[in-house]
Amino acid sequence: MKEGTTITKLVMFFMAACLAAYFAVYIWRGMTDPITTAVAYAYTVNDSVETDGLLVRREQVLPAYSGIADVVPGEGERVGAGQTVAVIYRDGQALERKDEIQTLTMEAELLQYATTQSDFTAGTAELEDDVIRAVVTLRAGAAAGDFGRLEDQVLDLKRAVLRRDYTYGQGVDISRLAQLNSRLRTLQAQSAQDTSRVRADRSGTYSALVDGWEQLLTPDYAAELTPSGLDELLDRKVAGDSGALGKLITSNRWYLVVALPEESARRLSTGGTVAVGYTGDFERDVDMRVESVGEPEEGRCVVLLSTDRYLSSTTLLRHQTVEVIFARDEGLRVPKDAVHILTDKDGGSVTGVYAVVNGQAEFKRTEVLAEGTQFYVVRPLDDGKTTLRAGDEIIVRGHDIYDGKVVVE
Repeated sequence: MKEGTTITKLVMFFMAACLAAYFAVYIWRGMTDPITTAVAYAYTVNDSVETDGLLVRREQVLPAYSGIADVVPGEGERVGAGQTVAVIYRDGQALERKDEIQTLTMEAELLQYATTQSDFTAGTAELEDDVIRAVVTLRAGAAAGDFGRLEDQVLDLKRAVLRRDYTYGQGVDISRLAQLNSRLRTLQAQSAQDTSRVRADRSGTYSALVDGWEQLLTPDYAAELTPSGLDELLDRKVAGDSGALGKLITSNRWYLVVALPEESARRLSTGGTVAVGYTGDFERDVDMRVESVGEPEEGRCVVLLSTDRYLSSTTLLRHQTVEVIFARDEGLRVPKDAVHILTDKDGGSVTGVYAVVNGQAEFKRTEVLAEGTQFYVVRPLDDGKTTLRAGDEIIVRGHDIYDGKVVVE
């Protein structure tokens, strides 16, 4: 009995030692095998074609006038029929008079308000806040290059300063109001002799850029272009009237004319829509309507697209490189070295990546959607906890990687 018990104990001890050695080697190999990992992240794959094109609009040039022009609307601002587009001053003296009229008019308005309102005098903190707020707004607009509202912001600052001055020290002087009104009548009479207004004869969107394409390229003309004709336009150097006051874009719908390979153009149908990706200052995807698809010429077709959105943001654009997007897939971007093709239990092949989950390698099945120079874009095939997600850490390189292997980064 004693001999049997001793042998049993030795066998059990030997088996325990072997098991411990096995796990020690298993863990040691997991800790010492050099591995490289990367993070999978969301990626969009476009089925698209890149091309050059021209933006086309219905445009009316506002001619030049002799004198000093003060344009009223800002870039991309809507102008109504009969609305003032510019004020023309005969000379510098007339322009200086305009500034004096503005200043005196503000002061007269404040005095008139003070004579009719009992609560004109505001608290000290409120008045100071108004001035500071006006200064901050003016400074922010100038720093951002937003000069369209610069004049209004300067006037707001002057108004805030005048109100503070009246409240703190000057008080309300009724005789001053009469003097201001008298001076304003004199200045306005003089201004009528050397100042005129240019009014829009139709409604539209104002743009200061006159590039010479306004009469050369119209929607009707663009619809008749051939690929060779569009190429000629894209290469043409066009100059606009530098003295013009600007132009009015008289239709909310604007167009893009491009030449596409015939096989790509045939994927479009007249009346349908397609997404167009713009770059540069106007970096946006725009859904555009297909107006027409021209006849093929040497394997290319002219396509005319249009939209009635984002007009005010595109008034300065003409020659553009765009991406015509036929379809879009959302996937995950992973390095090529991370993708493995394995044999499943039925003898077929399965594609996937190894992700690090709780310190172990876990195989996650995927489908390749697109290929780049050094990466694949994949779609996860598994469901639930085993699916590959954006942010998962995947193994790019490692020795003898298999499902369930202990790995330490």
